[in-house]
Amino acid sequence: MPLPAFGSHTLRAFSLWRRPLFQPNFNRQFSQNVVARGFLRRSRRLRQEVVQSKAALKEKSDPLVGQELTFYEKIGKPGITKQIIFVTATSFLVFTFAAAQTTVETEYWTERMKAVSPVWSLKSITNTDLKRAQNVQLIQSLREKLASIQTTVQQLPVLIRPWMNLAFVSVMQPYADASEGKRLCWKICLLNATIYAAWKVKRWEPFMSRNFMHYPLSGRSHTLLTSMFSHRTALHLLFNCLALESFGSAAYYYLLREQNKAEAHILESTTAYHFLGFFISAGLFSGLVSHIVNAKFRYPRLVAQLASSVNTTRKTETWASAVAATTASAAQATTKKKVLDILPSLGASGAIYAAVTMTALAFPDSQVALFIPPTYPINIQYGVGGLVLMDMIGVMRGWRVFDHWAHLGGAAFGVLYYKYGPQWWRFLRESTEDGDETDSKT
Repeated sequence: MPLPAFGSHTLRAFSLWRRPLFQPNFNRQFSQNVVARGFLRRSRRLRQEVVQSKAALKEKSDPLVGQELTFYEKIGKPGITKQIIFVTATSFLVFTFAAAQTTVETEYWTERMKAVSPVWSLKSITNTDLKRAQNVQLIQSLREKLASIQTTVQQLPVLIRPWMNLAFVSVMQPYADASEGKRLCWKICLLNATIYAAWKVKRWEPFMSRNFMHYPLSGRSHTLLTSMFSHRTALHLLFNCLALESFGSAAYYYLLREQNKAEAHILESTTAYHFLGFFISAGLFSGLVSHIVNAKFRYPRLVAQLASSVNTTRKTETWASAVAATTASAAQATTKKKVLDILPSLGASGAIYAAVTMTALAFPDSQVALFIPPTYPINIQYGVGGLVLMDMIGVMRGWRVFDHWAHLGGAAFGVLYYKYGPQWWRFLRESTEDGDETDSKT
């Protein structure tokens, strides 16, 4: 790599100072170009014309050269294309897998019931019969687990045995008595609690921040999925789990009811996969709405205000005025920063909002009440309407405590799925069953 110009002159000057002034060199050939360059120097005006001509040629070859980029173009802008593709593809894959897995389990339990009793070969099997057989199998497996646990507990001291048996029975009995929808919501809450515990490990915080919290300006797409199961505070986790247990199980029952209204030949042994597809797609859609608002509306407005604050910098003539101008601009920037920050988001609130709005539309005569703080029961539609109205006010007022756009996106998804979701699920089930029949014939 050639040395810079000032470095070569310095070294050359140092070497001439050390060698004798007149020293013949018979091995080196003289260059005529060098001699000509030394005697025929271009004038300053000529050099300026050459530089200007080179600049003109460069501008002609590259039209962007010479055009001053705006502040928004210099720092770039976040995109939404990858996020839209990710949400669309993931939702489609989740629903397709849910429909296929439901078909597989339904066929398994249908064949098992026919193998256990020949009566089912002559009698038509309904969804209720399939779920009853599953519950019997679940209770039997829980009893076997409890018997093995009691065998292990017998090795403990006599004073501890009754307490250990009571603890296991207190956990297994509510699990056996609960509906399938509530058990599924408990499993989702257990997953949320596991991710919450991972947040508390100091060594994992950088990894958790990168992969379980969605930054709209990061360019990542997978965090739209992982962030919906992530909670950093205990209160956030507690409130979301309480809401999921109540409204999630009600939404599950609505999906089950709509499936029972379908054609008799479309059996369904479980609605768990259908609910999981709905829950994950609702969370992805709500996160995408928040991402689009931040990337396409909040971010350009933030950049415009930052650019205007840079362009309106006052020129100062004295030291005192310079200090005063710097202090004022810093205070102004600090004030704007509180309003214009684009914050990361996490939590299952968007998916829960979808379950809330779908439940309100499916069961309009139901009543709801807050557990914390305790309130009087009110009609569910009034309560859900108040929540949506609060989020709309939060959007207009610029409140930043909650991700109000994600809440509104989840509420919109719940309304759309109430209207078109059962038909979409029925189409997927029929497609998977037709595919299985074709495979069995071939």
